[in-house]
Amino acid sequence: MSKKKSRIRFRDLHGIVLLDKPLGLSSNEALQAVRKGIFRAEKGGHTGALDPLATGLLPLCFGEATKIAGMLLGSRKAYIAECRLGVTTTTADLEGEVVQQRPIPTLTDEAIEQALAKLRGRITQIPPAYSAIKQDGEPLYLKARRGEVVDVPAREVEVYELDLLSRSNDTLTFQVECGSGTYVRSLAVDLGEDLGCGAHLTALRRLWVEPFREPAMLTLDQLKELAAQGDEALLTALLPVSAGLAGLPVVHLDEARSLAVSQGQQIPLESPIDGQFVVLGEDGRLLALGEDAGGKLRIVRGFNLPPTGQDAV
Repeated sequence: MSKKKSRIRFRDLHGIVLLDKPLGLSSNEALQAVRKGIFRAEKGGHTGALDPLATGLLPLCFGEATKIAGMLLGSRKAYIAECRLGVTTTTADLEGEVVQQRPIPTLTDEAIEQALAKLRGRITQIPPAYSAIKQDGEPLYLKARRGEVVDVPAREVEVYELDLLSRSNDTLTFQVECGSGTYVRSLAVDLGEDLGCGAHLTALRRLWVEPFREPAMLTLDQLKELAAQGDEALLTALLPVSAGLAGLPVVHLDEARSLAVSQGQQIPLESPIDGQFVVLGEDGRLLALGEDAGGKLRIVRGFNLPPTGQDAV
């Protein structure tokens, strides 16, 4: 008689884990491995998909931190990418089938720099047909896998930095800092076309996501080791929700104003503030993400965190 699988006892957990996503897992697979298998968090989400081919920083949001996942998704990001010249594939990376092979011309550093320069700044990019972009409510990669002709609309994206790190006979390695919605696979494809030989992405590692510019990433194995040591050790890997709002102005409230904000009331601001800002209660607890609405605090996101003075658990 087969044994019944024990049900996971989920718990109310709030915070951010900076995962070093391994090769071969989708972002959702990595999220579920951490959420269900390690932290047992009731609610979780990731902050922008990394392909199974990619490794590196994948911030995972649990509980109330999921309310800022969209902000992190839209943040600047940096990668190290490797592409192979002379070969194009169906997926624009090494997981696809070869579409075309072309000889690689003699390339000088100057020629490569000229091609890279065209891809910097505000550019128009056509995302890969094999992508998670939804069309008619369905990801494009599902349509592409069925053999349907996929018409991918061009989009404007921002590439802040794009620099060659190294080169070999048929491989270029470059570092890119870009805005939301940028596909590094498409950068590799466009670079290859400009160089006259085509290219596809062979490796990709995400270095950082704003505001985590110098992230202390943890691998799945490291998180499992912490879990084996007990909850106290494991929860050291959980950053507070407020860590995802680092760099924003902070407004500290007294007890009466904290109560008013926690009840969703607008309160006057002591001085004008440009852009969004963090609102902390009198006990240091994260209450809200706010903005200045004509001299009054308007709540953009309210947080329902335990009244412990710590917003992580």
